[in-house]
Amino acid sequence: MIYWEIFLAFFIPGIVGYGGGPATIPLIQEEVVNRYEWMSHEQFGELLAIGNALPGPIATKMAGYIGYEVGGILGSSIALLATVAPSLLAMVFLLSLLYRFKNSPKVKRMTIIVKPTIAVLLGVMAYEFFFASYENSGVWQMIFLAIASFLLLEKWKVHPAFVIAGALLYGALFLG
Repeated sequence: MIYWEIFLAFFIPGIVGYGGGPATIPLIQEEVVNRYEWMSHEQFGELLAIGNALPGPIATKMAGYIGYEVGGILGSSIALLATVAPSLLAMVFLLSLLYRFKNSPKVKRMTIIVKPTIAVLLGVMAYEFFFASYENSGVWQMIFLAIASFLLLEKWKVHPAFVIAGALLYGALFLG
């Protein structure tokens, strides 16, 4: 029964909490603190503060922790599934609609408009990362990392995860 309660405690806020993590936090608090009494207001506040300090979506971090505290590893897994399930179901539904009407002239126009928009957004993001690394690390560090990354990825075909890990290690040792 506890696993069903964990599922409901995170699935319902995911459905009615339109707007993502910040919109679902009060709904999760209502379920976790007031309805099921798994933690106090103070404990929830501390968890929220810690969750905000860590990278990534706040609702999934909180779900994983609360689920683990209440139901162990299985509880954590159920809470995480319940948190992402509403978005996952919406995506599957919307993609099935998109697939059904893929030959529609309106859908084709939408696709034609969306592709360059995404390309521009990715370009702006890359420029901002480039400029931020130039300002924060200096031109020589940035050039070294860019060339090393390019060679590792393109010439020696190193997996991107290893290149990222190497860049993080380099940053921790030489730029920290």
